[in-house]
Amino acid sequence: MSTPNPIRVDIVSDVICPWCVIGYRQLAKTAEKTGIPIEVHWHPFELNPDMAPEGENLREHIAAKYGTTPEASREAHVRLTELGAALGFEFNYTDDMRMVNTFRAHQLIDWAEDAGKGHETNAALMEAFFTHRRNLNDISVLAEEAAKIGLDQDAARTMLESGEMADIVREKEQFWTSRGVTGVPGTIFARQHFVSGAQGEENYGRILELLAKEVA
Repeated sequence: MSTPNPIRVDIVSDVICPWCVIGYRQLAKTAEKTGIPIEVHWHPFELNPDMAPEGENLREHIAAKYGTTPEASREAHVRLTELGAALGFEFNYTDDMRMVNTFRAHQLIDWAEDAGKGHETNAALMEAFFTHRRNLNDISVLAEEAAKIGLDQDAARTMLESGEMADIVREKEQFWTSRGVTGVPGTIFARQHFVSGAQGEENYGRILELLAKEVA
């Protein structure tokens, strides 16, 4: 089943959220398999809004935040790595990997959205963090990632240094949290159907097929 018009999909997400990667990849794969086109828009959510500028060791952070043991953390990373590989994404976890604050990353994504490259930027930053373990709180790193997808590197750096997008992004974060979004991914289909978490290809298929029938 297919529909001539893409189904709008809004995803509240953080680029350092592994389940946001998995959920989007599952959704994209389902859209491709079913032939039902989607149009994805990303919205900001910070998993760690109070994170120090230098970040924290990922394993230590997870242990402190969720009480996860080192063994459970390793098992989770193995599972995520396997899930990612099946979806064409490389999770490259290491013992020295660091968790960082992503407020600047969200500013870059929002800025890129105005140039029609928000989706590409979000994808690039997910890969930068999970595959290449780059520091997404570093302005130089973010500007380099912007350049890789055809955005002006100097303009991106200037924007991040000035903080001109900060208030806009903060307002968007507050918009979603005020509506009850407390974890990510949170996905809204066609501006009305909300689901939480990575749903899996089967569930995404049911959702897309139902919405395609409604459009038809």
